Amino acid sequence: MAEGKKTATKKPAKRYYRKRIELFRLIEKIKLWPSRQGLLHGIKTVDLFGDQARITTHCNKTFMINNSRNSRAARWLRNKWFKGVCETCRIPEWKLAKYSATYFKRKYGSTLANNERST
Repeated sequence: MAEGKKTATKKPAKRYYRKRIELFRLIEKIKLWPSRQGLLHGIKTVDLFGDQARITTHCNKTFMINNSRNSRAARWLRNKWFKGVCETCRIPEWKLAKYSATYFKRKYGSTLANNERST
């Protein structure tokens, strides 16, 4: 009998973020975007223009978004609503596991405070 190799898969640590943080801070942290069709895309770049941002995904789709706490995308990210993952973006399994271990609480967790950004 050949012995099967056991792969040591470590569960990702639980992460807690505040529930009502700004969309831009959340996107810069988790680098995922839910499309209207329900696919989860990986984000390549986020270019900020005041209260709007241009997002470029790994499948080279570019679009403008507004900074909103209760937008469709913000709600879908907080509630983890998506049907599948974009095949072109090729989001790794570890990133999906990390996202699934993320919790959004109302009175507990990181507010993702602004760090000194270099622009």
